[in-house]
Formats: sequence, C-alpha cells, structure tokens
Amino acid sequence: MKNMMIKRLSWIVALALGFATMSWAEVAANSNTVVAVQTPQPQTMPPQQTPLPPTTGQPAVPTVPVDPNAPAAQPTSLTPAIPPMVVDGVTAPVRDLSLQFKDVAPPPGSMVLRGVHPTSQVEFSVRSDEVVSNAMLNLTYTPSPSLIPVDSHIKVYMNDELMSVVPIYKEQLGKKTTYQVPLDSRYISDFNRIRLDFIGHYTAICENPANSVLWVDISKGSNLALTYQSLPLKNDLSHFPEPFFDGRDNRPMVLPIVFSATPDLEEQRAAAILASWFGVKAQWRGQSFKVLYNQLPDQHGIVFATNDKRPDFLRDYPPVQGPTVEMISHPDNPYVKLLLVLGRDDKDLVTAVKGIAQGNILFRGQSVGVDKVEQLLPRKPYDAPNWVRTDRPMTFAELQQYPEQLQASGGQLSPMDLNLNLPPDLFLLRSSGIDMNLKYRYTAPLLQDESRLNVSLNNQFMRAFPLRSVEKDNSSLMRLPIVQGLLDKDDELSIPALKLGATNQLRFDFSFSSIVGSTKEGLCQTQLPVTNHAIIDGSSTIDFSGYRHFLAMPDLRSFSNAGFPFSRMADLTDTVVMVMKAPKAEQVAALLSFTGHVGADTGYPALNVRLADDWSTVKGLDADLMLIGVIPPELRDDTKMSLLVNETLSWVKEPLIKRTYIPNTTPPDDEATPDSKTTITSEGAMAAIIGFQSPFNEQRSVIAMLADSSRGYELLNDALNDGGKRAAIFGSVAVIRESGVNSLRVGDVYYVGYLPWWERLWHSLETHPFLLAALAVFVVVLIAMMLWRALRGLSHRRLSPDERD
Repeated sequence: MKNMMIKRLSWIVALALGFATMSWAEVAANSNTVVAVQTPQPQTMPPQQTPLPPTTGQPAVPTVPVDPNAPAAQPTSLTPAIPPMVVDGVTAPVRDLSLQFKDVAPPPGSMVLRGVHPTSQVEFSVRSDEVVSNAMLNLTYTPSPSLIPVDSHIKVYMNDELMSVVPIYKEQLGKKTTYQVPLDSRYISDFNRIRLDFIGHYTAICENPANSVLWVDISKGSNLALTYQSLPLKNDLSHFPEPFFDGRDNRPMVLPIVFSATPDLEEQRAAAILASWFGVKAQWRGQSFKVLYNQLPDQHGIVFATNDKRPDFLRDYPPVQGPTVEMISHPDNPYVKLLLVLGRDDKDLVTAVKGIAQGNILFRGQSVGVDKVEQLLPRKPYDAPNWVRTDRPMTFAELQQYPEQLQASGGQLSPMDLNLNLPPDLFLLRSSGIDMNLKYRYTAPLLQDESRLNVSLNNQFMRAFPLRSVEKDNSSLMRLPIVQGLLDKDDELSIPALKLGATNQLRFDFSFSSIVGSTKEGLCQTQLPVTNHAIIDGSSTIDFSGYRHFLAMPDLRSFSNAGFPFSRMADLTDTVVMVMKAPKAEQVAALLSFTGHVGADTGYPALNVRLADDWSTVKGLDADLMLIGVIPPELRDDTKMSLLVNETLSWVKEPLIKRTYIPNTTPPDDEATPDSKTTITSEGAMAAIIGFQSPFNEQRSVIAMLADSSRGYELLNDALNDGGKRAAIFGSVAVIRESGVNSLRVGDVYYVGYLPWWERLWHSLETHPFLLAALAVFVVVLIAMMLWRALRGLSHRRLSPDERD
C-alpha cells in the first residue's frame, strides 16, 4: 500500500513537471509572438553569431566575474535565429555595415572615460525600409593599470536598456583589450543611442572620483557591426520622400535618375529641379545622382517618362491625362520602389516636379495628379532659408536645427553649437563687429569659483563669462569681432585670428568647477557630483542687418561652400545653365549634382533655373552662367580664361608669383597676373572648375565644370561632396585629379556688388599699405598747412594797424 502511494505520487509529480514544461514553452512562444507584433522588427534573423572572447595579446582571459580562474565565457547572441524573409519568391536583401567609432563617436573618435566624466555614447539610426537583424559592439579599450580588477567594469546600454557588463581583469590592466558585446536587436528603433558607463575603483575606502588614475580609454578602432535586412513596403506616397530619401540615413544620398533616352532641355530641367529639392532634403549628407538611359536601377530610383517617350520596361503602362506622380514596385525586386514622374509631354514633367517640390505634403495613395502649381510671391535676393537674414536681427530659435540643440545636462556639459550661414558677398571688413544679445540660464554653483561660459567662433576663442553663484540677469550684449588682435609683451602685433566666412559655427561651452574629493591627507571627505543644466535662450539675437554686399571675384570658395553667385536668388532665377546638345549620362549627372549642391546650400529648390544648349540664345543675357562639360568656341580664346579641358588635351595659365595664401584672403592683382601657359596631353582622368567674368555684364560671372572622361565627372562630384576636398577649392581655377584638389588664383580680378566711392577707396587702399601710408602723410601735411595759413590769417586780423606797421 505504501509502495503504491509512493508510485502514484511519482506519477503526479511527473505529470506536473510535464505540464509545467509545456506551459513554459507555450509562454515563451507566445512571448516571441507578442514582441514580433509590438515592435517593427524583422520576421527573419541571420544565423546566430558567436563573438570572440577578450584578447590582450596574452593567454585567454576569464570573462566570468565570479571566478577569475574559470575558463573564458563567450558572449552569445540575444536574438533567435529565424529564416530569411521571402516575398514573391525573392529573399529579402541583407547588407552588413561597420560603423567605426572614428566616424560616429564625438571628436576625435576615441573616448576617455574618467571618474568625474564616466559616460560617453555613440548614435546610429535605421531606415524606415530596413530592420537590424544582428548587432555586435566590438570594443577596443585600455584600462588604467591602477584599477581594482573585477570591481571596475564598463556597463553597456542601448536605448537605456542594459545590454552587457564588460569586466576588467588584472591581466587587462594597462593593456589594449578587445571585447565583443552582442546587442539585442529587438530594442533597436529608428534612432538609437549606445551608452558606455565606466564604474572605476582604485582603493577600497575614501575614493576621490577626480583622481587621475580613474580612466579607461576607448579606442577609435572600436566599431559597431550591424546587419540590415530590407522590408517590403506598400506603394503609398503618404510617406514620401521615403524610401527615396530617408532622414534617418546619415550616409550620402545616392539616387538613380532614369530617362528613356538622351533627355532634351525640358526633361533635364525637370530633373534638375527635382535634384535640387532632394539636395534640400539631403543637406549636410551630400548627394549624388546616377543617370541611366533606358535601364532599370538596382535601388530606389526616379523614372521620367511621357506618353511618347518611355523606357522599355514601361512600354505597356497606360497613358496619363496630365502631370502624374506614382510609386510602383521594381519589376524584378519587390523590395525596391520606383517613383514615376509622368506627363503627356515635357511641360507636364516640369509641372509634376514642381508639385513634388511644393505640394508633397498633400501626397497620399499610390498615385497623385498635379493639377496646378503657381508661385504667389517672387523670391528676393539673399532670402535663402538656410542663410542668416540680413534685413533684421534673427533669434537663435530661428537658427536652431533641432529642439534640444541649445540645451545640455550632466556633470560635465557637452558644448552647444549653432551654425551661421552667411551670404558670401556680405561686406564686413569695415565693420567693428557683429552685435549679439546673448541670454542664458544655468545651474548656479554653490560657491563663486572658476565656472564660466566660454564662447568661440570657428574654433577661435572670443570671450568667457563667469557663472555666478547668485541669481542675476544672465544677459550679455557682446560683439563678434571681424578681426581680433593678439598682443605681445614687447611689440603690438595684429594677427587676423578670427574672421567670419560663408559657413560659421558659434560654440557655447559651459564649464563648471566642482569639488568631489579632499586633497588633505587623512581627511576622507567626498561630495557626489551634481547634475548641471544649462540652456542658451532661444530669444537671444544676432544682427547682420545694415551691411552691404561686395565681393572680389572669381572666388571658387564661395561657389563650393555656398553655391555663390547662383545662390543669390534661392530659386536660381538669375541662373542659366549651358549644357551639351546630346549630353552623355555623366554630363547630365553633373548638372544634377550642381543643382543638388545649390539646393543643399540654400534650402530651396531651383524652381526657376533656365537651361540652354545654343550659345546664341545665351548671348546678352543678364544672368550668371554655369557651363557644364562644354566651353563655347567663342570663349576658348578669351583672355579671361585660365584653363581649358577638352578630352585628353588641356592647358593652364599659371600666375607670375606662386604662393600659398590664407583661403579667405585675396592676393595683390599683380601677383595673379598669368605669365605662362602650358598644354598637356594625357589619358589620365581629370576635372576642373574655373571662374571668370561674364563677357556680357561686368556684374555677372561664369563658372565652368569640365571633365575629360566619365571618371573625371566622378572626381568632380566627389570633390563637391567631400568636405576636405571642398575646402581646397578656391581662387579662379581648381584642378581635380586622383591625387586631390589643387587651386590657383590667376587672371583678372573683378568685383560684384556695390560700395559707395569712399568705402571703395578705403577697400582699394587696404591692399596697398605703402600707398595708404603715403596718402596719410600727404593728408596730414595738407591739413597742417591749411591750419597754419588759417591761424596766421587770424593772428594778422587780431593785430592793430599800428602793430602791423
């Protein structure tokens, strides 16, 4: 009987365990299902990857903090392995991306985590048409040799969720170590932040967080390895411009543009307007356009077609009754979308593109018709949305690019930056400075110490304001100097240390002093660091009004940095682009790169740009000219030209005196006089940008973008999108080769804009100091003689007739 009861009890226990196991499996399965539904994550995951254990160049280091002598434990993937997604028989495309810390971490790319500043972070984003199926953080770090092993460690967070704890062992102290941290992709969203928190200890009691031995150096060689998987999308224009442009994607935008054949002028104009609008969206990312004739792109792209001119893959598409914008799937790949810009003729294409540029907020569904687009008010000079207004003071709130740009919190606050884009021809040389009314708030220090607000412009220190410990009106009226002098002990030396250009950056750096430990021996006194807050008030103002517009030309730096002189009118009303009669694909791409570049600079699409392919229609126009791929025969022998590229043949004029000038300065006219002309024949790729005065109007300019081959046009586009190469473009000639960019100032100098005669005189004398000194001496002597004669006459009149005898 007793044995029977024991046997029955054992059956009951076994059944209970079986039900418990089944219930747990069901709960786990249901939990996975709920996560998949609630988060926009992929249904497929790549096979699980096993990361490597930490390595230091020594034998394997234990990774389990409980037992330092235990065998190495390897991190494992946190997400399940699921087969790849398949739609219409096509497997979802997968791409791998490695984000290097030198590119995504705060400058200079490496991080030093300390006791008083233990936190740093990197950020990355995910496109709306992709999900991350696998993520791995590959850390390379060097811990301080004075840390206590195991007690010291690094916590890794992603979107405020703890992902892993990186232990620091005795064998790693003072040595470069690598460690892989798997990241759970279920916590990845559109915008993501990976935070590293350093927990460091160097003694068991009475620690000072400010001690210099508390540090760990995160190398710029660290990286974030991501596997992206494409998602199928609906043909819905309510999300436009996605997926053709996605603001979450920080890479340069690459957009294919498809024509049925060689495009005519109106087709090119429509594409140029659309390219400028996409440039407005891309902004600082950069943009390039791949032009295709009667070919399907292999990624999201734009297709221009009319009822009479269509690519072969749209031959059976029904005709349209007016300007139409439609989204369809790629015939061979359901994960790729095509935006069709359709019309009855070329004029409809221009109307459809203007509808995209100015009415896309109304887009929805798979297809929309653009009935009418009309401009209610004409644009004015220098009214580009990306530029600082020059007709009134501007508030900082108007200059902000995102909501929390001028706010900071933490123990040690990160600097706050504000960009100032000015018209390149704004004449500031005769100004004593720019007025700025600065208002700010901050956490008041407990004591009156060395806490201060440092203000700098273009990485040049300007002024420091003390942060007081009592409440006061924190408002300062300051002046941004155009040229700031540095004083030497013995001699007074004026150095042009600070100058406003077309692109400027104001930096506000709140520096708080804090006492977090005691320096007295035997006194154990520690204060926890407080969280400081600081904000630059959005009602602060800066005033660039009242200044004239005047600039020495040619100035290719103004073109490369701000699209000037074409950007003077944001919609390119005063611009005419000269193109080839039967342009090659790379020449059309150069046109689109130009308008995209100007759109990114101004923040407004080139709605009124004009195109021409016949030089006779351009002659006499009051407009700035852009020549792409061709120099008209009438200009090839012009004495104002300094360089010519014609297939394998090229020639260049070089100045009398070759010097390396500061980019924002202009050499004397005689030093820019050409004294040689050299002709070269070569098969190597080369491109060039040249500038000279228009032969039709002394206030207008001509800029030509030339290349000798398809590779030359690639070099040209890369130079306009690369910040380092763009900085090397200045003067009147920029030669672009595989080795980089070389610029020259050669040829005649002319001026655009207006100055009164007295300001023009002073401006002319500024570059001739000896003439200015001689003129000053002459004026002084002349005034002295006049005063002498006047005083002599006055003394004679005061004398009586007898005294004069």
